[in-house]
Amino acid sequence: MTTSTTFLADTYPLPFPGRAEAGRVLAARLKAFANQSDAVVVAIPNDGVPVAAQVATELNLPLTVQVIRKLAVPGQKEVFMGSIAGDDVRIMNDETINALHIPERVVEWVVFCESQELLRRQRVFARDRKMPDANGKTVILVDEGVSTGCRMLAAVQAIRKQGARSIIVAVPVGSIQGLTRLRTVADQVVCVLEPKLFFSVSHWYDNAEPVPDWEVCQILDGVTEKAPVLEMA
Repeated sequence: MTTSTTFLADTYPLPFPGRAEAGRVLAARLKAFANQSDAVVVAIPNDGVPVAAQVATELNLPLTVQVIRKLAVPGQKEVFMGSIAGDDVRIMNDETINALHIPERVVEWVVFCESQELLRRQRVFARDRKMPDANGKTVILVDEGVSTGCRMLAAVQAIRKQGARSIIVAVPVGSIQGLTRLRTVADQVVCVLEPKLFFSVSHWYDNAEPVPDWEVCQILDGVTEKAPVLEMA
């Protein structure tokens, strides 16, 4: 049965100064998982990595990533028709596809292009680094926030395919709509803030500049050096 924990906005001065501070606040809500040998923190890059790194550091857990790619509507880069993950995971927004009359061949072309970018990012972030295995583990799946929930849904499905024993979705902020969707698929949802007027994820951060690939690699290198030794993939 899915459980959920949400904290009201008046428990923290808003907005968050940055993703690292948001990660420290989120980690305080996840103390029950600290030092567990069968737990791992999984970040959704790129912007979820600084948040997840703080969670992993505070809880003394290993950190890895689950690469997700949003499928933007051609010519409308801020409108998305779905998300993809590894292992052929697809979460499609049929409502958007049908409303905009997007042909199937266009959808498949976008999926193909984003699949290539997904593979590239997987190689960049993994490099020669041995990444923690999710199989049989409690996975704390972290992003900077949840809007529609589409990207996180794809991540949950991908982690399930990897054999995770349980999945805890953990975010500093989320929309009511997105978190409601996630509560139907995750074993637990932990969210610091669930505002009635959501606006966007970036609205809740003073600094919401995009995180570049090189910074993701730098963060992963730093956390990996400090991580406890667990079974690796």
